[in-house]
Order: sequence, then structure tokens, then C-alpha cells
Amino acid sequence: PEEPVLLAELKPGRPQRYDWKSSCETWSVAFSPDGAWFAWSQGHCVVKLIPWPLEEAELCKTSERKSRGGKAEARSRGVAKEKTLECGQIVWGLAFSAWPAAEAGETDPTCAMGLPCLILATGLNNGQIKVWEVQTGHLLFSLLGHQDVVRDLSFAPNGSLILVSASRDKTLRVWDLSRDGRRVQGWRQVQVLSGHVQWVYCCSISPDCSMLCSAAGEKSALLWSMRSYTLIRRLEGHQSSVVSCDFSPDSALLVTASYDACVIMWDPYTGEQLRTLRHVPLHSAVDYSSEVHTSSLRSVCFSPEGLYLATVADDRLLRIWALELRSPVAFAPMTNGLCCMYFPHGGFIATGTRDGHVQFWTAPRVLSSLKHLCRKALRTFLTTYQVLALPIPRKLKEFLTYRTF
Repeated sequence: PEEPVLLAELKPGRPQRYDWKSSCETWSVAFSPDGAWFAWSQGHCVVKLIPWPLEEAELCKTSERKSRGGKAEARSRGVAKEKTLECGQIVWGLAFSAWPAAEAGETDPTCAMGLPCLILATGLNNGQIKVWEVQTGHLLFSLLGHQDVVRDLSFAPNGSLILVSASRDKTLRVWDLSRDGRRVQGWRQVQVLSGHVQWVYCCSISPDCSMLCSAAGEKSALLWSMRSYTLIRRLEGHQSSVVSCDFSPDSALLVTASYDACVIMWDPYTGEQLRTLRHVPLHSAVDYSSEVHTSSLRSVCFSPEGLYLATVADDRLLRIWALELRSPVAFAPMTNGLCCMYFPHGGFIATGTRDGHVQFWTAPRVLSSLKHLCRKALRTFLTTYQVLALPIPRKLKEFLTYRTF
């Protein structure tokens, strides 16, 4: 694949303050599941919501411009306009979810008219989670319970309005935002998951909604059942803090990224380590011995079709990895990257940086082979153990369980 090309860069729309509490770092970026909106925590307690895709000319501008409602924008997005959410606290985590009209009609007139709705949850510095209606930018409600920074958020991909939050208070909390959850619990949490002894940095719900992975400042990641909310197993193999995790689109693989400069690919059903991706210096001639953590990982994410990974590390490189290979297939230099996320339909990656910027990079476009499409379809509803029990040749079982790397 070709090297990632920088398509555009968005910058904070207000001057940097000298008060350290304002925090200008972009710790989280998110695309809505349908790809129609993009959000980023641009610092200064602000979240920017941008309708997507922007016109090419607009994409090349920074967010410093005011929305003027020009004819091109009106034609391409109708009533959708850029929103600025004033959260009142430093924003760490972001997550989108569809919001059924029947659920939100009582509080939002847009949904009451039967129009599609979308919500954005924001995890804040004071432990609150604020939930916003995207189309209007209105605050719907706040979730209270965490005692420290809400570092990450993950909605169940099945539209059930189950939200998991990860916090520096060393717990994960499960919330039910559906009508039933509201009636029974008044927006309160369903479950508190305790098991970490350090700050929880990341949480990820598997696409089949059966599992939850959480990563804290520990050498092991924890895998939980989303049905019983009990601990399934500890994934041990890293030599330093695990800070990021993500499931493959078919839920058959899990990747964890650590300060030890490694990404480990796991079979979440068996706990087996399938391979390790090591972040070695791009130029071997450079002496990195004085910077022990120069390749510390910050973020890892799967591509939508499940054939690539993207990673961001402290050595100022965005790396693209192919599933079958142990070395990156492409690099791009970037400054102080903190997070990365693929566009839901593929083709490019968004990265957030310490200075509150967002950069958009081209990503390899791939036409999945029929073999991979079949594997992905089967693994969406078959566990590893169910595949191994099938009366099929061993080589086919190895392919279906991603053991033919």
C-alpha cells in the first residue's frame, strides 16, 4: 500500500489559554456509526461536531471558521451544521450511538417527528458523562457515579443503548439508556465492574456484543462477559501498562497496545496469543537508548473490513499493519499523536494530537477476498470453540480461527 497522505488538519478555534486546567489535548476522536458525523475533544472543555463528509474545500480549512451556511453546505448537508458543545470540563472520552425516535421523542422534537436521531456521550474530568443530541447540540442528561476522570466510553454496537464507561476511579460502569433502563433505574448504572487496581484507560465492546475488554495501567487486560457482567479472563503477556484495545469486526480477534511498544493479537475466546507486532525504530541508525518509552503505544484500531490495523506511538509515527504481516506496510510522520480511528466505511483514518489538532490520513482501500468475507461472516456468529468442533479439514479450521498467519 502507498504511504498515508495527510488529507486535512482541523485546529482548535480559540487561542490557547495559559491556565493548565483548560487542557488543549485531543484524547478522543469519533465517527458516528453511519459515518455522517465526526466529533473530537479539541481541548478547552470543548467538543466539535462536524457533519460528514465535508466538501473538499471545507475539509482543507481549519475549524476556526464560523459556519456561514453557504449554498454548497446547504446542498450537501441540508439542515446539518457544525456544533460546538461546551462541556464545562476537560473531555476525555467520546462515543456515538443511534437514538430511536420512540426513545427520544419525549425529550427531543426532532425525534418526535420521526426523524433519525443520534446521541454523543462525553466523558469528563469530574467523573460525569454528558449525553447530547447531535442534530440540535442539546444536552439531554448527565450520568453520575464515577469518582474520577471518565477516560473512555463504548456503546454496544447493536443499538441497545447499553453504554460502558472506563474511569480513573479504577472501575467500569454499565449504563442502560433505553426506555426500560430509564423507567427502572432513572438513567442509573446497571453494573459496576471492579477488578482493575490502576486507572482504566480504555474499554471496547465486541461487535457481537458478547464481550468487553478493558485496559488499565497494568500489564494485563481484562475480558468481561457482556451477558453476565463477570470476568472471563485476564490476558497476560505485556511487559508494561496496556493502554488501548479493539476487537476485529467479526469479534474473532482482539488487539491490545501497551507502553512496552508492542501490540498483541489475541483469540478472545481461548486467551491464546496469536502474534505480537513490535514497534521498532523506523531508522535503525538512530540511537533510541536514551528514550526508553520512545515507541510507547497510545492507540490501536481495526479497519472496518478487518484486514488492517492502525497504531499511534510516541515515536511520532502512524503505522498501518496488514493482518498477515509482522511488519508495518506503511508509515506516516505525525507529531504527538494520542488516538486514532478509522472512518466506518474505510479509506481514511483520523488521529488526535496533544495540541488539540485532528489530522485525516488516507488509508489502504482493499477489496476483501471471498475467503475473508466467508470467514468474517462465519466468525460473526461462531466462537472459536464452535469452529473447532465443525467436521471440516484442519487447514480450514486454522484459517477460520486466524491461525494461518
